[in-house]
Amino acid sequence: MDTLSTILEATGLRSVVYSKVTLEAPWGLDIVKDENSQFWRLVNGSCIIGSPDGRIIEMAEGDLVFVPHGSAHWIADKATSLRMPSPQFVKARREGTPVFNSGGEPTNLVAGHFEFDYQPLHPFLKDLPSIIHIRQYTTENQLLVKQITQLMFDELNNERPGSSVMLKCLSEIMFVNIIRAYLEQALPGSGFLSALNDPRISKALKLIQDSPQNNWTLESLASEIGMSRSVFFNQFKKLVHETPLDYLTNWRIRRAQKLLTTENSNVSEIAANVGYRSEAAFNRIFKSKIGQTPAVYRKSKFYQ
Repeated sequence: MDTLSTILEATGLRSVVYSKVTLEAPWGLDIVKDENSQFWRLVNGSCIIGSPDGRIIEMAEGDLVFVPHGSAHWIADKATSLRMPSPQFVKARREGTPVFNSGGEPTNLVAGHFEFDYQPLHPFLKDLPSIIHIRQYTTENQLLVKQITQLMFDELNNERPGSSVMLKCLSEIMFVNIIRAYLEQALPGSGFLSALNDPRISKALKLIQDSPQNNWTLESLASEIGMSRSVFFNQFKKLVHETPLDYLTNWRIRRAQKLLTTENSNVSEIAANVGYRSEAAFNRIFKSKIGQTPAVYRKSKFYQ
């Protein structure tokens, strides 16, 4: 499996909440900060988004905006429209109270959010910008985003047998294609992308991700990729924003989280599977990262 696929799989994408939203001008929403990644796709009508850094993004039909870190932002038909806090809007919709139905020009949006099971978040996700604007179908991946969201809109518009499963599958494809579209338009040397584009650092990432059970040391990793210990350490930390051994530890814990929730192996077997010869050491490190012992973590996920 390629390095990025392994990273995306390790995010623990768990669920997505979708809704189709029809709003009649004038309308506006203040979106409060949320722990989940959010997206908006403009199906038709007019829409602008106020990004966390103060920029105004004008969306064309077919455009998608992705907010990876759930940062507070606003969305409206125009900048001067009064805006309702998003919790108030959600409450009104749940109660069936009409909002933004004054008869003006309608705007149709597909909205949703992604949740990630495994913490700490991978550096790739942490390093994404506060907001990503994907323009409509100028490349193959952007065309795929457009097609996927149209399928979502059709499922939401005409609920049929299996719609929930269909939307779940589409959500995973949507997430990967958002990331692909972002990679197409991002600067090659920006953020974690620079690590993926560096042949030797990318090789080190793949070694760690493919074989976390190995007894890796700074020296053995540097030797495998043909770099001196000090140059490797400095280059890895500069590009990944974690030291090689910190990345190895965090990757082992992510892997352990997945095994604890998907396999019946006992804790000592999982500890060995991710590179810990001592179950006590594994328990200690796992708890320091996650806040729970492996056994308690597994039980908490089982009863969710």
